[in-house]
Amino acid sequence: MAATNYFDDLFLRLSDHGVPLPVAVERVATAYLDGKPLPVGKKKPSKKERDSLFWSSNVVKDCPAESWHSEAMVLAVARYVGQERVAAEGFMTRVAREAPDALIRAVRHSGLVLNPHSPRRAELDQAAAKSEAVTELCRVLDLFGLAHRERVAGVEAQKAQLAKLSVFDLLLYASLYAFEVLVPRDFKAKAPASPAGADCRLAWDALNDLLAWKLAGASSSSLNLTDDSIGRSIVQHLRPLLFESGTANAREPLRNLRAFHALMDAQIELNEFTARSADAFCYDDGIRFERRGDRLEIVEVNPAARAAWERDGQRLERLHGYWFHRAMDTYVEQVASDPDKWAIGRPENADANRLAWLRALQAQLRLREAYGVDDHVSAESHQTVNLFQALLSLNLMSVFFQQDFLAAFADRLEASGDWVTALQRLTMDGLRDGHQSRLPLTWSDRDAKVTNITGWTVTAAEPKGNARMASAILDFWTYDMVAVAARLQRNEPGLQPNLFERPVLKFGATLVQLPWIVGLQNNSSAAINNLRRLGARREHARDEARRIEAGLARLLETRGFTTLLNWQPPRGEDDPGEVDLIATLGHHLFVIEVKSTFMRGSQREAWLHATTTLRKAGHQLRRKIEAVSLAIASDHEFRALLGLTEDRVPTQCHGWIADTSIECDHQRFGGFLKVSVEELLIALRDDRHLLNDPEGLLAGNDRVDRSRDADTSRATWTLYPDGFSAERFIAVVETEAVWHHGRRTSGHA
Repeated sequence: MAATNYFDDLFLRLSDHGVPLPVAVERVATAYLDGKPLPVGKKKPSKKERDSLFWSSNVVKDCPAESWHSEAMVLAVARYVGQERVAAEGFMTRVAREAPDALIRAVRHSGLVLNPHSPRRAELDQAAAKSEAVTELCRVLDLFGLAHRERVAGVEAQKAQLAKLSVFDLLLYASLYAFEVLVPRDFKAKAPASPAGADCRLAWDALNDLLAWKLAGASSSSLNLTDDSIGRSIVQHLRPLLFESGTANAREPLRNLRAFHALMDAQIELNEFTARSADAFCYDDGIRFERRGDRLEIVEVNPAARAAWERDGQRLERLHGYWFHRAMDTYVEQVASDPDKWAIGRPENADANRLAWLRALQAQLRLREAYGVDDHVSAESHQTVNLFQALLSLNLMSVFFQQDFLAAFADRLEASGDWVTALQRLTMDGLRDGHQSRLPLTWSDRDAKVTNITGWTVTAAEPKGNARMASAILDFWTYDMVAVAARLQRNEPGLQPNLFERPVLKFGATLVQLPWIVGLQNNSSAAINNLRRLGARREHARDEARRIEAGLARLLETRGFTTLLNWQPPRGEDDPGEVDLIATLGHHLFVIEVKSTFMRGSQREAWLHATTTLRKAGHQLRRKIEAVSLAIASDHEFRALLGLTEDRVPTQCHGWIADTSIECDHQRFGGFLKVSVEELLIALRDDRHLLNDPEGLLAGNDRVDRSRDADTSRATWTLYPDGFSAERFIAVVETEAVWHHGRRTSGHA
């Protein structure tokens, strides 16, 4: 076979080195998935060029039928089906004939289910003539397409009813909807309950989509709010509903509110269809969809795979609790002796402010230890922000909205039994009590907002606070409506913030906040995704990854390990790249690949993470272990760095992928275990009891101004009852012992 392009050259090199044909094909496909060929000088191949090279290669043309079933080739075919730039004539027909099951898997993973107008769909219809199974797949896709079109049409019909509303008008109706539907009726400021009858996250996701719709068509003038424009919107849309019920003025706002309800219902239904049906079809290997006439039924084929997603969600909740207990321990040890360190605001708000301080510390500890985030970070304005002060400010905002809006509304709702009456009374009481706005959304001039939160930046060095820091903090949490609208209107790629990730909405010089978002959101998750999802390309992101590695190394060293960070093997033809962390203890060698990412909220995001980052990490780890093993065998200086001698070398090697996300935990990639960084931290610290709410703090007992009883029950929860050893550490990690509930003794789990 004559080499014609990069992929054929690679195949020939592998063949010349004696690599078996199926393995060589899979490695070539893996190279394609990993973005090869790499740029040469200033020449960077486009996606279209890479696709053209691969799909025109002899490797693909001569691919053995059995190779289509390999993981790499299935993912490669999925990439072909999911793109529209390159066509390979007759390709899908061939795969349908030779490996229909592989093609079906690839089509599922491609996202074609919601893209019926793609030219690949026409190719699939042609290929169906070669396989009854592919024919049935096309029938299933047709049913999905019909259901999706119906739901999209439903959303578009409802959008037409509200097409004239501005972005701010939409947020007014969203806020009325939230107080009617989303704010918990049994709300308690210290421990807000889950909303009854509605899922907040579903509603927030739907509103994010509707906000993007409005921003994509908004003029710049409508997004630069002034007191006059806000006043006109309030008079037209809000005042009639709250204070002119039954009058002619209220008719149009009431119709708009009903239309907004219908639009939210339609958008939630569309999103639920996408998440629970289309995404499940694409990315949930634990099920399959079977056609029953004109209906689709879900058949569970792998209960364990489906249960893993729910399990990961439950573990994430327990991790939130773990870091809260860590924060409380820090409070007891360092702060309780000096109350002035946390004295913020009025004395009557001391308990709530203290809880805000704890929540801020909870998030900071997590970001520092699990995500490697420094105590100072950069906002998009390029100003440096004190992370703790930024976290504290957001948590204090949450406390304010919880107490003065949500809890106050719940009290008035309980008294009146009517949500409109409750909002009326809340608004009027706010005006009587110091002319304060208690409308269902708030706004302020940016300069005024900076002045208001400057007091939250008080430190020993800045006893009056720092206005510049307050300004940077606002920027850190700001969602710039004008900038996002401009990007959407130019059809530029980019990430749109979720409302909870950046809950300060910037309309020119005016800042808008939604009390029902800020008061109910998880601020720890907001901070993580602000930095790791929206800010993944920050200049300090690589430094954060190195701090994660260094933190793990320090904990390993406290347990007797010898560690080596960021070792660069000699460069060769198959460069393995830098090895993040190497550790030795006894006869055990650990090679750890560290990945830092964000919290995922959908199966699609989790699947993409698994098939890109984690899949690649598995292949990287294989090459790195080979390089480390070779260096141990041949390089006495390298052995010395690890505390090894010719007579004492490891006999057992363990490759682990340590990832900041919890998705896909304890799965294997390239044969190597994937485990969360947080699980490793807990295993090395031996404090798994904090995952189980040992003192009932998360159940509503949030008093922290008491001394904690001495922990006399360690034997009931320690992971190492016979002392720490490499063997027991391996068993703890591989058996997921961190997550096992221990026997409760003296309040501990």
